[in-house]
Amino acid sequence: MKQAVLVVDVQPSFDPPDWLVERSRLLAAKFPSVATVERHDEAKVPFFRQLGWTPRSVDDSLVQADRIILKYGYSPPPEVIEQFQSWKIDRVLVCGIQADTCVLAAGFALFDAGLQPTLIADAVVGSSLDRSGKLGVELWRHHFGQIINNHLEIT
Repeated sequence: MKQAVLVVDVQPSFDPPDWLVERSRLLAAKFPSVATVERHDEAKVPFFRQLGWTPRSVDDSLVQADRIILKYGYSPPPEVIEQFQSWKIDRVLVCGIQADTCVLAAGFALFDAGLQPTLIADAVVGSSLDRSGKLGVELWRHHFGQIINNHLEIT
């Protein structure tokens, strides 16, 4: 099975814990990797109008990946799926920020594209609703089933 890593929005504006940055870096160095960076453009996604806050309009990934892809909103753009398909990936290992929103949205996109999304449970944090990430892990388990609990177990 050919695997790759998707690092979702591990960037300064979301104030990731150091352990998440380190685990994401280790995973991205071990496999072909894509990292998304969420940016704000009100004309593309009305964060401020609808939610009263915005991600930064300029921010960068804290994880060096084979490919960095900008996104606007919760879901990954088509370029993320296209990249994994071009690498002929079977399973995508997912880590990052907002397990219950952006990470979950990535899972749906990967699943719908016929890839096998697999969450790395000890390499995610949740949104402000549940910073522990437990809600996101349970939602992932319900929708996709595939979870690895410890990033050190991945071969």
